[in-house]
Amino acid sequence: MLYIMRHGKTDWNMKYKLQGRTDIPLNDDGRKMAADAAKECADIHFDVCYCSPLVRARETAEIFLQGRDVPIIVDNRLIEMCFGEFEGTERCYEIPNCPMTVFFKTPAEYKVPVAGGESMDELFARTGEFLREVAMPLVEQGKDVLIVGHGAMNSSIICQVKNKERKDFWSDGIKNCKLMKLL
Repeated sequence: MLYIMRHGKTDWNMKYKLQGRTDIPLNDDGRKMAADAAKECADIHFDVCYCSPLVRARETAEIFLQGRDVPIIVDNRLIEMCFGEFEGTERCYEIPNCPMTVFFKTPAEYKVPVAGGESMDELFARTGEFLREVAMPLVEQGKDVLIVGHGAMNSSIICQVKNKERKDFWSDGIKNCKLMKLL
């Protein structure tokens, strides 16, 4: 089986700030969400967990899997999408003419708005490589794989596993600390 989960809440999530690769830790609500998810999913088996290198994902994985003998392996290909100078912007999807609005409302039309930002093609390439090289071979061997990551990064994996078009990038709604079974 292949499962995916988004990290618990952070202070920036509460303020609707675009986090991207800015390394923001979980807040107390986020830690509680991860602990609650652990209780809800206690009967679900995992052989291995792969997670983003960002602290909010790592801490979520550690809390969620606490007391289980499940290795947590950090893979840099699971880091959140980079949004360049827009990271830290509050409610960017409500700002008139903000290029990030396109990303949230019409993702298939998204173009990298600033130097240092990441394109959808780059995001899909690195997460697709992770799926092909790591996750899918394990699933094919009968292993139960958990990926703990982020909204955009997780959405790219979901789109690839479910063969969704980029226009449907956000259609599965990636809620914090909700386990989603993909395969």
